[in-house]
Amino acid sequence: MAKQFGGKFSPRGSSATPNSGNTQSGAQSGNQSGTATTQGASRPSVAIRNATPDPVGLRSNLMFVPAGLLVLLSLNDGAAGLAMGLIAACFWTAGAYMLREGLRATAAYDMRRVARKPALPRKILAAVLLGLGGALAAWKAEPGIVTAAIYGLAACGLHLAAFGLDPLQDKGTEGIDDFQQNRVARAVEEAEFSLDEMTDAAMRARDRDVEERVEQFQAVARELFRTVEEDPRDLTAARKYLTVYLRGAKDATVKFADIYSRSGDATARADYLSLLSDLEDNFAARTRKMLLEDRSDLTVEIDVLRDRLQREGVHLDRS
Repeated sequence: MAKQFGGKFSPRGSSATPNSGNTQSGAQSGNQSGTATTQGASRPSVAIRNATPDPVGLRSNLMFVPAGLLVLLSLNDGAAGLAMGLIAACFWTAGAYMLREGLRATAAYDMRRVARKPALPRKILAAVLLGLGGALAAWKAEPGIVTAAIYGLAACGLHLAAFGLDPLQDKGTEGIDDFQQNRVARAVEEAEFSLDEMTDAAMRARDRDVEERVEQFQAVARELFRTVEEDPRDLTAARKYLTVYLRGAKDATVKFADIYSRSGDATARADYLSLLSDLEDNFAARTRKMLLEDRSDLTVEIDVLRDRLQREGVHLDRS
């Protein structure tokens, strides 16, 4: 028969051993921790559905390898050869780092319906750095400006073909005031910092259920962020959620992590999970309310336009 394995250190596992003779002690330990896990288990784990893979994959990580190989191969090429090899390796390392950041920026751009192009085209800059490093490496092996230029341009072009370009235009920003959009961008950036600090603090607690509940709350909070980004007029209504509530959630997470990592207090754990549930409900309600208000504004604008057209003698078919 199939058997479910679990244990003390398994997610949602109890501290009881799987020995059938210890059923009573397992039930007692389950009852002691039941109040702490009720909040987390009673809600569906939307964090898994909202999880996105890290856009930095194996290909981009492998771009760090050629720099190390070039340094090793330059050790026996004399002072001039070693210096050129080190400079080329620095260009390649910087290019690999910029590529990672460019992939993350592109993924964030693609995930949002309203987004501005990156201020710095990181993937294009990474290709230029790779081309410069390739030109120096070719010059070191075979001095000549033509040869170096050919290898540099080839490396730059192959990099762009492999990883693509950065987003070069804004998306979904037509008709949106730049000043309001910049205000929203700053508010969302500060809110993301609070979420990152929550993640760091939750990891210190060393409790997988707590980490999942924090991720679940963050997914709900980011839905609010996306709603505000799509309509900057909602910033006034959502500002306290992006500042006061998130900062309070971050501070509570830090204090909980400090207490729970030292004492493993089940009461503190239950209280913290209950707080996350309340915050999640409030953020979700605020998002729904803003969407309803936006829909009501659209309905009013449509009715006003229809009345104006009818006054001008244009009859609309409402079927």
